Amino acid sequence: MIALLKAVHIIALALWCAGLILLPVLMQVHGRGQTLRTQAGFTEFRWLTHYSYTAVVTPAAVIAVTAGTILIFALEVFDIWMMAKLLAVTGMVVLHAWLGHLVVKVGESRGTYSLPPVGLSLLAILPLIGVVLWLVLAKPALSEFIALLPEVLTEPRGHAIPIHLNPI
Repeated sequence: MIALLKAVHIIALALWCAGLILLPVLMQVHGRGQTLRTQAGFTEFRWLTHYSYTAVVTPAAVIAVTAGTILIFALEVFDIWMMAKLLAVTGMVVLHAWLGHLVVKVGESRGTYSLPPVGLSLLAILPLIGVVLWLVLAKPALSEFIALLPEVLTEPRGHAIPIHLNPI
């Protein structure tokens, strides 16, 4: 069962990451061309972005996060590197939502919406994907990093941390 969950998680994560890379490229290249000024070009662009976001990228993200969450609790992985990975995945989710916002804005504006430089989002997406990959494969000991954090971030707030959740 764990092997099946891992396979589902990896496949969905690969699709999600590919979509997070493809959508900005598609919107940057196709969304700024002269074909967007025609009705046929706008319809094609709208269909490509909307369908890829709603039918491929978002379901892959939901499946990847769901399978990953199940794996965390099934394997009881509560290490520091996992918390760092979840932080990087949160960044991917934020960029995913922003791309969805742009897909909706472009689709509802009938070609009058001026796209921000979405190609720049690759500067955030690619490092986040790389960090997630590195954290999962290397499983580094981040205790030196934790020691650099302020004490307010590392101490319990009036409650003891349950022993099974204490990664330190």
